[in-house]
Amino acid sequence: MQKSAKTYFTSTLLSWAEQQEQRDMPWKATKDPYKIWLSEIILQQTRVEQGRPYYLKFIAAFPTIKDLAEAPEEQVMKLWQGLGYYSRARNLHAAAKHVMEEHLGVFPKEHKDILALKGVGPYTAAAIASFAYELSYAVVDGNVYRVLARYFGIHSAIDSSKGQKEFRVLAQELMDENQASKYNQAIMDFGATQCKPGLPHCEICPLSSACVSYDTDLVKLLPIKEKKLKKKNRYFYYFVIRDAEGLYLAKREKKDIWQHLYDFPSIESAQLKEPSIVINEAKEKLRELELEYLGISDPYKQVLSHQNITAYYLEFESSKNIPDNWKSAEKATKTKLKKYALPRIVERYLLDKSLISKEGESS
Repeated sequence: MQKSAKTYFTSTLLSWAEQQEQRDMPWKATKDPYKIWLSEIILQQTRVEQGRPYYLKFIAAFPTIKDLAEAPEEQVMKLWQGLGYYSRARNLHAAAKHVMEEHLGVFPKEHKDILALKGVGPYTAAAIASFAYELSYAVVDGNVYRVLARYFGIHSAIDSSKGQKEFRVLAQELMDENQASKYNQAIMDFGATQCKPGLPHCEICPLSSACVSYDTDLVKLLPIKEKKLKKKNRYFYYFVIRDAEGLYLAKREKKDIWQHLYDFPSIESAQLKEPSIVINEAKEKLRELELEYLGISDPYKQVLSHQNITAYYLEFESSKNIPDNWKSAEKATKTKLKKYALPRIVERYLLDKSLISKEGESS
């Protein structure tokens, strides 16, 4: 790339950023690497509007990385509840412990050490390094891919290893090394507010005069992805078993969705089953408990990035107390229920049944 082209893009972008009203983000006003790291992990695959209250909750609960490292996993997972992609919370907790053990509680300053933290990839490491320490590492996220692909007319797929390398090299070439954090924030803000996915503001864009995709009418085509995500359908038939003392939750231990969260004992199927078949299967599995079958719920649905989940809740009641750890399930009273970290699809069912109350309401 010619130096003049790089200079024009970068100087125009920084000039645009200077004229913009700063978006209200609490983590923007800090150079604390712990807070910046926390915000970046929360905002992975999460919109700013959704992530902001979670960031504030985490900072209130864990003001320092030491507080986070020493917190019980259940507390971390409960605070994360509703954000999805729960491996982020597990990695966050593990990385905090790593910092305490390997870096004596001081967040690492070297890019390679930041990148070595669990759950931190190239984008997150670059963001922390530049925002906290002014190190000249260019961020490349969805916004950056879009801006660069459109402006330079790049047809390489952003989900191919060849394309990703091409964008990383270009992003680094464009960076103003003397204003690392300002440049990185500017290009991300530009993609989020100006060069948006659906309706970019091309007519008032300061870069439009030299934008290849605007000149060739390819704005809607770029950036290009070569892989189409295939979603699979999963059907969960949950057994909601209650006795006089409470109901029974099962912790999800397998490496799967919602790992380390709680739901109910269940049958899973890749196909939708007839209710009568499922009811008979459930009764057979639960025969030893001598339960009364009460009914089956309407379907509850949750769409994940790679899966479509449909859940039915089969309700059972026992006139006698069931052992506390029946088949590794935990007995939870109504008072204790709200303390468990639950998948959103389970929380919705419990809210509908008034078994838990909404946050902020008394139970």
